[in-house]
Amino acid sequence: MKKGTLTFTSGRNKGAKWVGELKDGKMNGQGTLTYHDGTKYIGEFKDDSINGQGTITFADGAKYVGEWKNDKQHGQGTFIFADGAKYVGEWKDSLKSGQGTFIFPGEGKYVGEWRDNLQNGQGTFTHLDGKIIKGTWKDGEPVK
Repeated sequence: MKKGTLTFTSGRNKGAKWVGELKDGKMNGQGTLTYHDGTKYIGEFKDDSINGQGTITFADGAKYVGEWKNDKQHGQGTFIFADGAKYVGEWKDSLKSGQGTFIFPGEGKYVGEWRDNLQNGQGTFTHLDGKIIKGTWKDGEPVK
């Protein structure tokens, strides 16, 4: 692979700039993709798609560090939100899915199962005051 620079004038990456490894004129291997709004991805690519390990830092300060598959968060990763909330766990197609821990600023922490970005399955929510809710969750809510 050779190193190079691409500037996108159309398509899904319009206005973005790639500096990194190229193969057959496509982003492949390690590099940095900087978007027009200041969002920056540093990591692995395969055939013009984010694949492998990488870090994306959004213009608002939010940040994801972890695994990617076909431009989506997929596998193990950590997302730190602009408001300070933090999720550490499994992702599927850019949705929190599988086992994970979410820290809610000023509220507490949920540890357990996720599906489609919501608490679903077995989990425990520990409030800052020490109160604990443990059991089954459905669509983000504890089942009574």
